Amino acid sequence: MKDIIIDNIMTWGIPAGIIFIGIIAGWLFKRFIHQRLKKMTEKTEWKGDDVIFEAIESHIVLWFFLAAMNIASSSLSLSEDYSNYLSKIILAILILSVTLAISRMGVGLLNFWADKQGTDLPSTTIFVNLARIIIIAVGVLVILQTLGISITPLLTALGVGGLAVSLALKDTLSDFFAGLHILLSQKVKPGDFVEMDSGHMGYVQNITWRHTTLMERTNNIVTIPNAKISAAIMKNYDQGDPSFSVRIAVGVSYDSDLERVVKVTEEVSEGVIKDVDGAKKNEPAIVRCYEFADSSVNLKVYFRGLKYGDHHPIIDTFIRRIHKRYKQEGINIPFPIRTLIHKNEQS
Repeated sequence: MKDIIIDNIMTWGIPAGIIFIGIIAGWLFKRFIHQRLKKMTEKTEWKGDDVIFEAIESHIVLWFFLAAMNIASSSLSLSEDYSNYLSKIILAILILSVTLAISRMGVGLLNFWADKQGTDLPSTTIFVNLARIIIIAVGVLVILQTLGISITPLLTALGVGGLAVSLALKDTLSDFFAGLHILLSQKVKPGDFVEMDSGHMGYVQNITWRHTTLMERTNNIVTIPNAKISAAIMKNYDQGDPSFSVRIAVGVSYDSDLERVVKVTEEVSEGVIKDVDGAKKNEPAIVRCYEFADSSVNLKVYFRGLKYGDHHPIIDTFIRRIHKRYKQEGINIPFPIRTLIHKNEQS
């Protein structure tokens, strides 16, 4: 009886000890060696190595465990079939873990490349998910081939089934490819302020598989299918030079000295440009007389705003200051007067 117990301990104790040692070794490697290497990579100029070390960090202990499991399985007295099954399972788990690590690594490197190139393409959900799906699909095919499952019939079935699915999901696929077109053509990017021909205006929040979300200035979310975005006539306020002209009309009486009016208006405009953050500092305001109206000579003042939305504080500040300054200077801002003449006809 004692010999049987000792044999069982030797049979299962040694493999269990190997697995335990493998887990401890993986934890120690992750805790000390990997962390030291990670700190060294953080000091380098190239940030791609940071992405790689972060991607494999969560898989280190599992890889050591699988290596220990493979070593321990060789010391077990298993039949050839069971030994092959166990080896295939270990290899399949290892391939899946490596696939997930590569997926995270690929997405991270894609985002890093996009930031370096100055584009927001991969930051959107559609590109991130597409990259993950492609990498994971390749990993699953490798796992099936490793397990001895032929992938040729599977690929054939997927091809036939894909045709049927494409017909059934015509609208969904239309939105998907429209989303790719939007991103690749740089028609809009997350963060752009856009105005569509349908009247919707807002900041582009995200471009997903089927739709694009806009955040209105009132904090309302507008969801628009990608196909409509792709075909729409759209004004993008942030593409190219985001600055734009801010026009403000003001009228003075016919008795005013226009030279003096223009000078005073330019002085007020200069102060507005200096004090308002949304005004473009290196673009002086332009004052032009443009119309003899019914009760006033009308002027237009042209400011340059940094981006759409900055015109509100510019207009508000200018109107307040010009009204106060005109009063101080004795410049009259007339209002329309209508004279009515009523004739009584005697019969």
